Amino acid sequence: QLHLVESGGGLVQPGGSLRLSCAASESAFAFYAIAWFRQAPGKEREGVSYMSTRGGTTDSVKGRFTISRDNAKNTVYLQMTSLKPDDTAVYYCAARPDSRINYFLPASYTYWGQGTQVTVSS
Repeated sequence: QLHLVESGGGLVQPGGSLRLSCAASESAFAFYAIAWFRQAPGKEREGVSYMSTRGGTTDSVKGRFTISRDNAKNTVYLQMTSLKPDDTAVYYCAARPDSRINYFLPASYTYWGQGTQVTVSS
């Protein structure tokens, strides 16, 4: 059982930056692909960034969000820059074994964190 805990959310002004962290409970984390999702009120959960176990990445928010992982620390990060009010959402990290299935299909992920709120507002 892999436990994921997100942190780093908060209130930020438009144009600002945040770095989210997702800490995993065990070193087996290195054998899982990781994705960041977000869900705004009244909207479906959407994929933001994905990283495979080999380090390949896919981003739906191109140019502003960057995913990275530190397997030595069992942690994955989401660096967010040039934040906009539309980025306001609860952000979740999720893990699954490597797969060619749609990277941003929530139902394909086995483990989820509890989420961290990101609010972009002046």
